[in-house]
Amino acid sequence: MKQKSSILLIYTGGTIGMIKDFETGVLRAFDFDKLLMRIPELSHLDCDIDTYSFEEPLDSSNMNPDHWVKIATLVEDNYQEYDGFVVLHGSDTMSYSASALSFMLENLAKPVIFTGSQLPIGDLRTDAKENLITAIEIAALKKNNRSVIREVGLYFEFKLLRGNRTTKINAEHFQAFNSLNFPPLAESGVHLKVNHQNLLNPGRRKLRVHKKMDNRVALIKLFPGISEAVIAPILFNSGVKAVIIETYGAGNAPTEKWFTELMARAIKEGVHIVNVTQCSGGSVMMGHYETSAHLKKLGVINGKDITTEAAVVKLMYLLGNDVGPKVFKTIFETSLRGEMI
Repeated sequence: MKQKSSILLIYTGGTIGMIKDFETGVLRAFDFDKLLMRIPELSHLDCDIDTYSFEEPLDSSNMNPDHWVKIATLVEDNYQEYDGFVVLHGSDTMSYSASALSFMLENLAKPVIFTGSQLPIGDLRTDAKENLITAIEIAALKKNNRSVIREVGLYFEFKLLRGNRTTKINAEHFQAFNSLNFPPLAESGVHLKVNHQNLLNPGRRKLRVHKKMDNRVALIKLFPGISEAVIAPILFNSGVKAVIIETYGAGNAPTEKWFTELMARAIKEGVHIVNVTQCSGGSVMMGHYETSAHLKKLGVINGKDITTEAAVVKLMYLLGNDVGPKVFKTIFETSLRGEMI
């Protein structure tokens, strides 16, 4: 007899967990104990669903590493009891959280699927129902008594994407997320199509949960006319251990003497500098143009095709794990959870 999959639904906050008071028009948090009353279609799924809700639902703008640790701990504490996890989360910082959890949950062999919505669950035109129902269905997929998806994913508007490959691209359309440098893990239409060739295969090692995330990370987006007076205070701030430089195109940056000297001094003083492109798609190719050759020569870390969101949390993860300076560059440039080529 086929055993039903068991899914733990974790509500952190966000639009998907809101219902509208039609008298006042105000959105208020939804009681997830009454989930089946609001979405009776869930009873048709061939799985058992339990729910956990943050005591105080968060607007995702307030999400931080402590909350990521809370989510990771919930997965860790319930890992043996459930076949999959669905995390309901506000869309604004969902890509950061999905990326963070991918690094924190090493050797993950079960699905952790992030989803949310652009409209509240009680709205007539809501996208919440489809996103939630399909995210749960994906999390419940098993073959030969093993989970089909064994990584952190993000499901939104008919596509399951690798969590650490996503970026929010639209604040109004239902298709809020995209993964420009990696194809979907699964697609939902008349049938649910899993693209098995794109899935991670973590092997059979025991789950390791990393809970130390060091947020001494800064981000600088280059623009024509950016000055030494703007960059220097960030690079040489005692509270900063790593800096992401969002460069132009394939990783290009100014070749002015002051810029090169700042980079060289910061690296010499132990600041990890990562080069990522500010383009939505594509990859850093340091040395391909003269305007990036100087960065390669200085030893700037090549972010390749990693998203800014994933680069931020990967730095937090490596700094939190006290990765030594001699191997830091090598490890960052290595794909750990499928986050880069």
